This record gives sequence, C-alpha cells and structure tokens, in this order.
Amino acid sequence: MRATQLGTRAGATHPEARQEHPKDTRAIEAGYLARGLAGRVETLQEDLLALQRMEVRDFGADEPVALGALVEVERAGGGRAVYFLLPVAGGETVEVDGREVLVVTPASPIGEAMVGAVRGDDLEVRGPRATVVGVG
Repeated sequence: MRATQLGTRAGATHPEARQEHPKDTRAIEAGYLARGLAGRVETLQEDLLALQRMEVRDFGADEPVALGALVEVERAGGGRAVYFLLPVAGGETVEVDGREVLVVTPASPIGEAMVGAVRGDDLEVRGPRATVVGVG
C-alpha cells in the first residue's frame, strides 16, 4: 500500500498533471487520493505496532474474556460463531483451524459485551446480522 500511496503522490505532483482548463480537476482529485492513502498507510502502521505490542497468551476455561481471546458463541436461533478480540482490525475475517473467525474490537457492541464475560454467561447483543446469546 505504501508503494501505491507514493506512486499516487508522484502522479499528483507531476508537472504534466497540472490543470489544462478551469474544469480539469484531475490533479486535485489525485492529491485527495494521495492524502487519503497516506492516512490509511499511517493507520495500518499504527495498527501493526499495536498488534506487535499485544501479549499473546492462552486463556483458561474459566478466565474472563480479554484482548487476544478467541471466543465461540451460540447465536440466537441456533448456530455458532467465533470471534477474535483484538485492539484493531475490527470487521476483518480470518481463518483459524479451518473455521471463519471475525475480528472484533472492544469498541464494537459484541466486543464490549464479551469483555469480562466467562464461559456460560448470557450476553444479549442486537446487531444488524444477529443476536448473540452466550459465550461457549
């Protein structure tokens, strides 16, 4: 992504990208894109640092859910889902042992409800996709 951002910035500032007529906004748009990509690169670098600093550990069966926990829950109406509680990258999907796992952060409704929960707790989180009812 960094290379894309640098390439976009170079294109936006290249002498041939200057405005040809009053309604030509290519250079302006390229500048906006370059700034947006630069911000995204910075955010990804900060997220990577946060993950590198995070302590990875095993959780005991009776320990409360905290950052780094892999949590399996039962959904209302049946079915199970697996969540990975991380400080960043919420909404990303990863595969763990052949299972789809959704990354959530403590700032999300499901992440907030899970923090501190222990096996067997009932959680009620209503979201656009489903209602989660318990920690397995």
